[in-house]
Amino acid sequence: MSNEDLNDLPRRKMVKPPTGGEATSRAKGHTAVKTAKRRTQSSAKWLERQLNDPFVQKAKAEGWRSRAAFKIMEIDDQHRLFKKGSRVVDLGCAPGGWVQVALKRGATHVVGIDLLPVDPIAGADLIEGDFTDPKIAEQLEALMGEKPDVVLSDMAHNTIGHKQTDHLKIVGLIEIAVDFALRNLKPGGTFVTKAFQGGETKDILLTLKTHFREVKHFKPKASRADSSELYVVALGYKDKGPS
Repeated sequence: MSNEDLNDLPRRKMVKPPTGGEATSRAKGHTAVKTAKRRTQSSAKWLERQLNDPFVQKAKAEGWRSRAAFKIMEIDDQHRLFKKGSRVVDLGCAPGGWVQVALKRGATHVVGIDLLPVDPIAGADLIEGDFTDPKIAEQLEALMGEKPDVVLSDMAHNTIGHKQTDHLKIVGLIEIAVDFALRNLKPGGTFVTKAFQGGETKDILLTLKTHFREVKHFKPKASRADSSELYVVALGYKDKGPS
């Protein structure tokens, strides 16, 4: 699950202004939000961004659970991740936008997992827990049944503003997602993971290039312009079998 989506979850209650209203029009077509009692300046900026984000508005209008749905659509349009009958595992799936897209675009079996609870989605098996926990891993493996054709990871830590710490956390999440993909993907399968510009190490990319036919970076238009977020797309898994 991305920082953007993680930040959306606990703050959705803030969309309705307090009595008296604090939203004002700064310019035609733009909603400005002022600070108010119990609302910090950062909260006001977050709300203003949400109210004026065309992808947030479009997601609500079309029934997607998050604006991140458009990111995976763009990646799928470019690389054809989801083929009819494909099996998909989504690591860090909350609130479920990527699961929705995978099912809509042909996947017949989707298993999603996240530390946060996710409302049920018809056609998907959803787990609340940490997939690195052996007990949860067993549950995930049982639900998968067969090896997946696609492994997705939109996992991301909330950044704390300390560059080195944030970098280590980002790299750590990518590493565990890569490890999961290499252990579970079907030969010829696809792996997609969130990364950040300068966030992944050369060793991770070298590992992916060793095990996949093709590895690319992709910056969706749905990613905010001021975000360093991008995605690594690894195509054509070359399963070498047990070592």
